[in-house]
Amino acid sequence: MAVRLFALLAAAGGGSLLLLTSCAPPPEEGVLALVNGRQITQNEFEVRWAELSDATRARYEKEGGRRRFLDELITRELLMQEARRQGLDQNDVIRDRAQRYREQLILDELLKDRIKATIELSQGELDAFYEKHADELLTSLKVQVSQMLLPSLAAAKDLEAQINRGGDFAKLAQRYSLDGKTKANGGDLGPYRKDATLPEIDTVVRTLKPGTVSAPIKTDAGYYLVRVTALDKEMVQADLAIRERLRQELLNEKRRKRFEDVIADIRAKAIIRLAEASRYVADDVGTR
Repeated sequence: MAVRLFALLAAAGGGSLLLLTSCAPPPEEGVLALVNGRQITQNEFEVRWAELSDATRARYEKEGGRRRFLDELITRELLMQEARRQGLDQNDVIRDRAQRYREQLILDELLKDRIKATIELSQGELDAFYEKHADELLTSLKVQVSQMLLPSLAAAKDLEAQINRGGDFAKLAQRYSLDGKTKANGGDLGPYRKDATLPEIDTVVRTLKPGTVSAPIKTDAGYYLVRVTALDKEMVQADLAIRERLRQELLNEKRRKRFEDVIADIRAKAIIRLAEASRYVADDVGTR
């Protein structure tokens, strides 16, 4: 399999890649390509292929598959060889950057198990965090609320009967409602929110089935009719997205706290002495 795949390779990059001939020795078992004598092995290929994200791997599979990826490994090797030929692997700036990157990988690995893997959210913590952001979220009662205010019980009963016979709640509210805040938009209060209506109305709203209108509700201001309808799916999906964003925020907040605790623990076990020269760093703070 490896020999057949090797025999199919064509020129890549700016260099020439020789195909197998009868006078050239075959590559070792498990070698997919020789690039100016440097081997690309089956194992190296599989490791690099496994490191790809699912999205990147799917893109390769649509655009030439594993053979396309092998061609790009060959091109990458050609570029690396050219970089070494120019001495870039000996460049001090690049070496310093590579060292810092290596150190960061080591630190990430050190902290990975002590921070990321240990963070869990209890349902109580999540509910409390949602409560802090209640103004951004829908309540468990996912309905749209509309209301109209009428001057008398007789007027409220008359309009209730019209609505139950198929009358348009919004149009009737625009024509007859005394509620100046909602009259213009047909009595619409938007998605149900705690404390958005009078207590006596709120109590009734919680008992109504979507699509129904209440009996007249007596208040000091007059008589109310209230209707609830199911929320659009888009609004429900948007609420779920907000909840997930908040969950991630809380998770990141706990990770930051855990990170601070880990660092504090490590520092507490260390012996740190600032040299005299450190006063120049302290003196410089805030002077720019």
